[in-house]
Amino acid sequence: MRDSFTRNVQDPPIDPLEAARRATRPQRARRFYASAAVGEDDKGFAVLLDGRPAKTPAQQPLVAPTRALAEAIATEWANQHDVVDPAHMPLTRLSNSIIDGVAKAPAPVAAQVAAYLDSDMLCYRADAPEGLVARQAEHWDPIIAWARDVLGAAFIVSRGVMFVAQPDAALRQARAAIPVDPWRLGAMYTITTLTGSALLALAILRRRLDVDQAWRAAHVDEDWNMELWGRDQMALERRAFRFAEMQAAAVLLERLD
Repeated sequence: MRDSFTRNVQDPPIDPLEAARRATRPQRARRFYASAAVGEDDKGFAVLLDGRPAKTPAQQPLVAPTRALAEAIATEWANQHDVVDPAHMPLTRLSNSIIDGVAKAPAPVAAQVAAYLDSDMLCYRADAPEGLVARQAEHWDPIIAWARDVLGAAFIVSRGVMFVAQPDAALRQARAAIPVDPWRLGAMYTITTLTGSALLALAILRRRLDVDQAWRAAHVDEDWNMELWGRDQMALERRAFRFAEMQAAAVLLERLD
């Protein structure tokens, strides 16, 4: 079974999203355990398969910091049937990536999240058509205002795609909100790269948005184009897989509290 998850791991630091993507088409193994449960040890709450600790691809114990999170991970294992399919275990994949990569080298991951703030998607608006302009404003303006009022980060919003340098004070305040804890950091990085916006990820982290609201905000442009030109089935399937990754990150954040 270890080989089914080894594509998640390379030398640290690990990019949690890239690690998850590497596990999308692994070779599936037959289910080799009868039960999945949770046990407590000195490091936290371990996922147990037939009473024995489950392991990450790097052979670290699959241990979560809270019982609620460990139970959610164990549920993924319990829900596997004849075969164990990592493609249907996004919370396990993300947890593996955090344990094997982010926890060992959090600084590079935090730096990548911070880099998104320099040109956050929410700050770049369409010139036309007016319907799209209005829809972007509807979904994005409240988050820009929240960042200003709650985080103290006043970002500049512009029309068009030309780069606009953000005020140092805004970047400094927003970067200060990036979590240090590797579990929250790994989840935030995943949300950031899935949405293209660190501000949306911060809004989920701080519970200003739920996962569905953030997903809709992240896909304003794509949804507009689909309404005009129709839906592509393959694109929708890719989007569904990415949404499952986003949901897993949101569940992880919820279960940490």
